[in-house]
Amino acid sequence: MLKIDAHQHFWKFDPVRDSWIDETMSAIQRDFLPEDLKPILKQNGLEGCVAVQSDQSETENEFQLKNAASNDFIKGVVGWVDLCSPQIEERLKYYSQFKLLKGFRHILQGEPDASFMLQKSFMHGISLLNKHHFTYDILIFPIHLQNAKTLAQTFPNQPFVIDHIAKPNIKNKTIDTWKKGIKAIAELENVSCKVSGMVTEADWKNWKPADFTPYLDVVFEAFGTKRVIFGSDWPVCNVAGGYEKMLSIVQNYTSAFTQNEQELFWGGNAIRFYNL
Repeated sequence: MLKIDAHQHFWKFDPVRDSWIDETMSAIQRDFLPEDLKPILKQNGLEGCVAVQSDQSETENEFQLKNAASNDFIKGVVGWVDLCSPQIEERLKYYSQFKLLKGFRHILQGEPDASFMLQKSFMHGISLLNKHHFTYDILIFPIHLQNAKTLAQTFPNQPFVIDHIAKPNIKNKTIDTWKKGIKAIAELENVSCKVSGMVTEADWKNWKPADFTPYLDVVFEAFGTKRVIFGSDWPVCNVAGGYEKMLSIVQNYTSAFTQNEQELFWGGNAIRFYNL
């Protein structure tokens, strides 16, 4: 079974476009390209990855697909498309010719309206994804979990995956509301969850592996081992200690799993979800 990092990013750093990468994140205020990631994956025994959009433009899709076409370790791309556009069907038809484009994501966590995902035009866009065999990555905060459940419930045949375990506030050890939301959305069989991006929700300089255990317990208990997917969130994880440190948290946590469970978590679930 291939070992897959199902969530990472490439970019040519642009301070205006990438204004979310502020001074506190100076460690990632530069270009990160396939040649930077390849040796890191190899060193850590991972054989492939899924590149996820960070810019909300169709130019981003061209950039990521070009990277994937020239680097065979990039097994798939999660791009961006305007799901609210009246031309959405046309765009999805266009994108279905690219076999490495597996799905789409919108930066829902950045929308001022927490119910953005439930507006009619957005839901219409979501309703067409499955027809064209596209997945959908849900990027949200805990406050969005109820709306995300409503969205996922409305389209039971659409495969969804929650990015970064929905970003609980690990730094302040806040868990109750998030836990309730995670358990509720996990009841839906069409929703998976990425164990990714956790270190950036913790205290960047002072986190300890034990800080993550209560959150990992909730996720694995709620989703089971067949709907949980590993992702690094590289290079964003570099602001809170880097690839190896992030990896060691989940390696230690999953070390007690059966071999089959480990194979699912480290690759099998990602391969099935994204049809890699």
